[in-house]
Amino acid sequence: MIANHRGEIPFVVLIIPFLLGISVGLNFTHATDVTPLTILFHSLSFIFIALNLTYKRFNIYKYRWLGGSLMVGILLLFGCISVINYNELNRSTHFSKTTAQYAIVKISNEPVLKNGLFRFKADVKESVSNGKQTPVTGNLLITIKDTSAKNLYYGDELLIPANYKPVDPPFNPAEFNYKQYLAYQNIHYQSFLYPHQYAVIAYNTENAVVAYSLRLKQRLIQKFKAGMTDTSAVAVASAIILGYKADMSSNVLQAYSATGTVYVLTVSGAQVAVIYLMLSWALGFLWQYKYGRLIRAVIIISILCYYALLTGFSPAVCRAVLMVSLIVIGKTYSRYINSLNLLAVSAFLLLFYDPYFITEVGFQLSYIAISGLIIFRPIVYSWLKFKNKWADKLWGLCSLSIAAQVVTFPLSAFYFHQFPVYFLVSNLFVFIPVTIIMYTGFIYLLLPQIPGISNALAYLLDKTILIMNKVLTFMEHLPFASINKIWLSTTEYLLLYAIIISLFYYLYYKKSWLLQACLGCLLLLSISISIKKIYAQQSNSIAFLNLHKHIGLVIKNGTKAVVISDLSDTDKNYRYSIQPYLDSSGISTISVYNLKQDIQSAFVLKKGNLIQFMNKRLVLFNKDLSDAPLNKKLKTDYIYLTNNPYAAINSINKNYVCQLLVIDATNSDHFISSVIKQADTLQIKYSLLKRNKSLITVSNE
Repeated sequence: MIANHRGEIPFVVLIIPFLLGISVGLNFTHATDVTPLTILFHSLSFIFIALNLTYKRFNIYKYRWLGGSLMVGILLLFGCISVINYNELNRSTHFSKTTAQYAIVKISNEPVLKNGLFRFKADVKESVSNGKQTPVTGNLLITIKDTSAKNLYYGDELLIPANYKPVDPPFNPAEFNYKQYLAYQNIHYQSFLYPHQYAVIAYNTENAVVAYSLRLKQRLIQKFKAGMTDTSAVAVASAIILGYKADMSSNVLQAYSATGTVYVLTVSGAQVAVIYLMLSWALGFLWQYKYGRLIRAVIIISILCYYALLTGFSPAVCRAVLMVSLIVIGKTYSRYINSLNLLAVSAFLLLFYDPYFITEVGFQLSYIAISGLIIFRPIVYSWLKFKNKWADKLWGLCSLSIAAQVVTFPLSAFYFHQFPVYFLVSNLFVFIPVTIIMYTGFIYLLLPQIPGISNALAYLLDKTILIMNKVLTFMEHLPFASINKIWLSTTEYLLLYAIIISLFYYLYYKKSWLLQACLGCLLLLSISISIKKIYAQQSNSIAFLNLHKHIGLVIKNGTKAVVISDLSDTDKNYRYSIQPYLDSSGISTISVYNLKQDIQSAFVLKKGNLIQFMNKRLVLFNKDLSDAPLNKKLKTDYIYLTNNPYAAINSINKNYVCQLLVIDATNSDHFISSVIKQADTLQIKYSLLKRNKSLITVSNE
């Protein structure tokens, strides 16, 4: 289990209020004045130090809770202050707070080409206005549509126009929050550039060590491409060994995700463990020498740090390297090591460096998975006993997979909304090929090009990955391969963890109150899910979605929905913006129609541009709608204005009486401003979707 007493795991105890403080601070990241919190932090720290110096005089040792309470308060405030101060928008020198014509930026990560666009993160160094340069700070996401951008590298300095814009928030329900995702990387603005809108003014001005590592990574990826024949195999090898996922296809990624093995595509503790085991075996002879232990520790830690550098200092690798290094140091000096305490130390150090690490899904998953293996895996392993050595080893692997999958299930369901049913089989299967891939890949990259040997290693790597991909793709398409459309609220997510923790502890300690707590949380979770299902079955709505250049209407009747859009259900924009809303709303039956199709379903009737849904009437007003006057004005609830129809307001005013005019994002800015001006004059109520959240009208009639 965790430990015999709390003295073995001091950092586990101390990191809890620190994590809580960071979590609280994330909700107040735009607080510009942290002076009151800072004063309180220093006051509590002073009191804590003073009490520890005078505890004998005042007989304070009687009040054990006093020191602990002060420490909790200090760490909570420290976490809160650190995350607020880390937000670059709270700095007076941020580039968004100065007016400029141009900006000098430095590329701070590796430019990636995807869908014909080069995208990279840049540090804004100076703003330029009327020839005057002012030092500024801040990160900027730059996207360039220009083939010559392939010559840009980490460390290059560019002169760009200062026409950056804030990142858009999600406009549709359940849509991926890209704005928040970038904000947690301290990126709040973006710039889109075309040819001749930027100029390189300096080359290779950034950290030489990081630049070397990124260029070396590219050379190693090119070595994979030169020796291996299949592009998907190259992408998987680059992801598993080097952490480079830009070439990964969505189909391959989906196969790994649906089978619960997507973690193998992320450079993390598994790769560090393989390197550590390889080095431990190779350097085992050093134990017999006087300074052999120290030399062994220095070599292992140095190589692990070099591997972290090679992967671009991935947080997962840094975490694993830090933890393994602590274990190596402990073993070198024959210290007792509590793995959970070391895990807490590594988390504390990483979060001290960058408190936003806590928001990364990979960071959360890996820490929870490792904690689960340390705490729960022994419990699972104790359930069955085998006398046969190989059966026992197989059960050991099964217990490993069960503990990791169970403890990460709430987090995976919360973020990815699915659960792989065959996770045990798929995880057992990938164990052998992934081991072969990692060892073969490392040897292939480390060895110089040797005719015959290099070709054989590349062939083995190629075929192993292809076999693994085919088997996982087959498993992905098996009946009931995964449970999808799992949408948990934050409360349900926490209840799930409470159920898992209390159940496992009950199985270990056999305390009745733990079982009662587990059943109580299970009851609350069941009630919450039931309420959501009842609401989904009884609610009816019309959703006018903001799809930028596309049209999207979702008419919902309980768990059934009709989607009217110019997008097919296989389009990536449909999957990104429409499908999440359908899934999160509990819709199980979906019918997709294009704009010109007539509809006659159980709850929707569409004839031409007129739609009837229960007692609601809607008109699709586009260029196809005739401008001929009607015999009398038609009463309608909504008029959906799309694709810049000519003389829209005049025609609407003559032919319709509507409660609300909905102007979608397919209309041009010029057309929208004209329509809004006329609507205000005629006192027509309207709702604008462009650069605004989607409109959802709810009706239970």
